[in-house]
Amino acid sequence: ALQLRHCGRMAMAEWGARLLRAGGRLALTEAARAGAAAACPSSSRLSSHRFFCTATRQKNTGQSCEDDQSQTQNGDKGESSSTEKVLVEEKTKLEEQLKDLADKYKRALADTENLRQRSQKLVEEAKLYGIQSFCKDLLDVADVLEKATESVPKEEITGQNPHLKSLYEGLIMTEGQLQKVFSKHGLVKLNPIGAKFDPYEHEALFHTPVEGKEPGSVALVTKIGYKLHGRTLRPALVGVVKGGE
Repeated sequence: ALQLRHCGRMAMAEWGARLLRAGGRLALTEAARAGAAAACPSSSRLSSHRFFCTATRQKNTGQSCEDDQSQTQNGDKGESSSTEKVLVEEKTKLEEQLKDLADKYKRALADTENLRQRSQKLVEEAKLYGIQSFCKDLLDVADVLEKATESVPKEEITGQNPHLKSLYEGLIMTEGQLQKVFSKHGLVKLNPIGAKFDPYEHEALFHTPVEGKEPGSVALVTKIGYKLHGRTLRPALVGVVKGGE
């Protein structure tokens, strides 16, 4: 029984010690809480200050973002206006170049058309006047035939002289055929007796007063002239009537 009482006392003492320790811990915890509660107002103020700073920073950040956006928009507008200006200048330059090229193209077309017309005219003239040198050479033959027919005395051309008559008729036929060939190729005689003197068709060898004729007219033709397709191939050699003094 004594041992049981001793063991009970020991257990009670140990249990009391545990309670004391638990009570001390609880007191320390309560004291810590009280200290924390006492320190809470300053901490709350610090937290409020931090929150206010954070809000201010966010507001400043928002304003700076808005400023950046406005600056970006202004920059975009400036770049857009400068781009439009460059495009307008390029358009103006291109329009001027187009106008210049169109003018050069029209001039080139006009020059080409003029060249074509000149070339065509030269070709046509070559066709018409290509035989000019050959005709000049034939004119001497025509002159000889004309002189030959004129040199035959007309009174001798009778039946009593058949050989001379046949020769004369042959000369006349040859001259007539030659003149037909000349006319076929545009070669025409110029026998301006009595006509007004024309320096483009006639060549004056002398001036002489002639009664009954107008001054400046052709009084005598010493050599017949010729025209090829309206162009004087050989001027007629003439004597011109001199005007009275």
